Amino acid sequence: MNKPVTHISASKFNQKHQSPKTKLQVIDVRTQAEVNTESLDGCAHFPLQDLHCDALQDYLNKHSHDPSQPVYLLCASGQRATRAAEQLQGDIDNELVIIEGGINAIKQLGIDVPKGTSNVISLERQVRITAGSLVVIGVALGFFVSPGFYGLSAFVGAGLVFAGVTDSCGMGMALARMPWNK
Repeated sequence: MNKPVTHISASKFNQKHQSPKTKLQVIDVRTQAEVNTESLDGCAHFPLQDLHCDALQDYLNKHSHDPSQPVYLLCASGQRATRAAEQLQGDIDNELVIIEGGINAIKQLGIDVPKGTSNVISLERQVRITAGSLVVIGVALGFFVSPGFYGLSAFVGAGLVFAGVTDSCGMGMALARMPWNK
């Protein structure tokens, strides 16, 4: 039987995380570069693009994590944590809890998130920069070279609509695999 996936607000998560009585199992599914930029203390890191149920369950078993305790999924905004929960549901013994708003919501509460040594741009911003650049390039090439290049802008626009409707971004998954995000 699948345990339900639940959500927790950043403020309620923080109350639990700050409690000296509670040891939470938090899995950060952001890219390695994002984790190197900033991360919560005590999180295990399993990037979404490399997430495998068996590896996570082995980690939980090796670290004596109680299967009756939930596993909290963290990303930048909550979207990748939701995808991770969908991917893991039914294959992990523990209840999965998505931290709503992710690390961005935690920081908005004024909670200190330790900074790392990296200054890599977040994956969401990388997607916006890349998509915007491709649209501008497509329009410029369409105007100056050949109207056929307007198709590049149309393709990117269609991809953004698809990503919004399905909550799945191919460009984001491709960018997550780039060397600067490792």
